[in-house]
Amino acid sequence: MDINIRKRREAGIIEAAINQNLFIICTIVTVVTMILLLTNFFTRGAFFPTSIGFFYLVVVLIYSLHKEFIRWLGEKKSRRQGEYFVYAWVILTTILYAISFFTNNYFGLSKEGYPLGTLADVSYTTIEVLGVFVITRIMKIVFMVKR
Repeated sequence: MDINIRKRREAGIIEAAINQNLFIICTIVTVVTMILLLTNFFTRGAFFPTSIGFFYLVVVLIYSLHKEFIRWLGEKKSRRQGEYFVYAWVILTTILYAISFFTNNYFGLSKEGYPLGTLADVSYTTIEVLGVFVITRIMKIVFMVKR
């Protein structure tokens, strides 16, 4: 076997292991972000609004770009686990909008009656995750067309 092929395979194995670790990290940060946002939503703003959104977006972006990098290396065995983040955010956001609708925006107002931005924060996060998903899908299509 050619030494370059062996090195590429070894690099692929290492990168796949790193990607699995990034998936675990991304999952943990996703769960924490969702818990913080849900807590703020259901307590009607009893806590200071979380500012984890940018950090979360960067974590998702790093995971997604690394996954695409592995694909560009020629690793074909990669699973499409990142889609679970998209599904989770879309489902969560839809459920929160339904709750807001059926409770007459009860959770959208503080106890003092001031509007809260928690539902908007959840929506922005969902749109950002969808954006990362679309960008990585476009990258995959461009790579397939170039081959």
